[in-house]
Amino acid sequence: MFNRRTFIGYSLVSTAAAGLLGQRLSYGDTPGGTLIIAQNPEPTVLTTGLTTAPATQLISPKIFDGLLYLSPTNGPQPQLAESWSFSPDGLQVTFKLRPGVLWHDGQPFTSADVAFSVMQVWKKYSSRGRSAFPNVQSVDTPDPLTAVWNLSRPTPYLLSALNARDSQVLPRHLYAGTDILNNPANIAPIGTGPFRLKEWVRGNYLTLERNPAYWQTGKPLLDQVIYRFMSDPSSVSAALETGSVHVAYADTLSNSEIRRLKNSPALSVIDQLNTYGGTGIMALEFNLQRPQFQDVRVRQAFAHAIDKDFILKHILLDQGTIADSPIPKNFPQFYSAGVPQYPFDLKRAAALLDEAGLKPDKDGIRLRIKNDPSPSPLYQQTANFLRSSFGKIGVKLEIRNQDYAQFIDRVYGRYDFDTNLSPASTAPDPAIGLQRFYWSRNIQSGVAYSNATHYSSPQVDALLEQAQVDNDPVHRRDLYHQIQTRVLEDLPRIPIVSSEDALLARRDVQNLTDTSGAGFIGNLSNVRLG
Repeated sequence: MFNRRTFIGYSLVSTAAAGLLGQRLSYGDTPGGTLIIAQNPEPTVLTTGLTTAPATQLISPKIFDGLLYLSPTNGPQPQLAESWSFSPDGLQVTFKLRPGVLWHDGQPFTSADVAFSVMQVWKKYSSRGRSAFPNVQSVDTPDPLTAVWNLSRPTPYLLSALNARDSQVLPRHLYAGTDILNNPANIAPIGTGPFRLKEWVRGNYLTLERNPAYWQTGKPLLDQVIYRFMSDPSSVSAALETGSVHVAYADTLSNSEIRRLKNSPALSVIDQLNTYGGTGIMALEFNLQRPQFQDVRVRQAFAHAIDKDFILKHILLDQGTIADSPIPKNFPQFYSAGVPQYPFDLKRAAALLDEAGLKPDKDGIRLRIKNDPSPSPLYQQTANFLRSSFGKIGVKLEIRNQDYAQFIDRVYGRYDFDTNLSPASTAPDPAIGLQRFYWSRNIQSGVAYSNATHYSSPQVDALLEQAQVDNDPVHRRDLYHQIQTRVLEDLPRIPIVSSEDALLARRDVQNLTDTSGAGFIGNLSNVRLG
């Protein structure tokens, strides 16, 4: 989902930084060193309290800790909260906070920060938070290290929503009484995490430095983490091979480069399919405010005109799976196979457009629409393929490529689109990852990765809200089966493929994805070079 086509060379405005990035770093057994990560795109802000954009999610958990972290094997584990307990009726949860935690500016972290973040930030400005915390009615702070959440209904997924990637506690003393969306701390963050912001040179790099006052003694092990904003896959590939970059996420590389680099003895390929990040789906979204998309037969025609097998084989190079439901196959506890299907069939697609009254004009064109793909080669290549495919049924598709900030503003701010191609993870729970795209209450201008289609179904709303509070896992799975069936009948979004998440790393990078949750998608506190 990142724009990698316009890389014009990596030039730094800081001579000192250029010297650091250009040298081959020496490693040892003692803590220290600088980890260099290739990233694209560059984030617009540095807190996921205000956006769930992946560019922000990859960096900000190093700056901010969560109340809990999610272990792939052991579930929610203590972080800023040392312990928690639920009342017998499930309507109150008490968090005991870790003492001695300081914000990067030296102010103490307290329960007031938690209460403010829940009620004034997550519930208002985060697409995941709006779905995750509607049942939180208030937060009591009987003392600085106790936060008591009062719920209107039981919320079985609540703890899964409290990791640093989704729900970052923000410092109340910097945000209270301000314009939260435009607060300077959004781009110069003050967190509690193992790293603090040192320097951000827009368009070039961002440097995090070790937090010497971090609450976890002896952590982090690295001195610095540098993110190089690199938009050209071949440049990322070369940097990995020469060692001037240590880690690259799969989205910064073309699939052909990944396939080639897998054979390099200097690199490791780390599969992320079973982690939080391995449940993403590429979807074609319709702007249902547009008259041409209000007939479901038109949306069904588009679904029949998408050759998902071709996209998987020739664009993803088989690095993923076909997505036949809005919850992918690699999320088996909620995925449903028995849902409406739209096999590739151009004749059926054309017939549906005929039935909907969209006849070809003298030039053979039935419909002229625009598509805004998320800025990355994968999504732009897919959009180009869809343009060719849709042309065969008389749909003329104009592709608009733009930078990441423009894409977010156009799709989620101004709703200035006909269709878009966008990514999103459905983890760690459908109430957090899936609901935001289909819940009518999540039609919220300016909230990234929310219900941009303007889909509104009272039946789906009721099912989503019931699944939010159902504590019976079997019944809850059935509710999500019904939800998947309904939204595939209505088709505000067409799931296309679920791509594999992978990391490519130099072999001397240790503990990059450990099971403690402090790996690449966590806070990097355990990572070392050696």
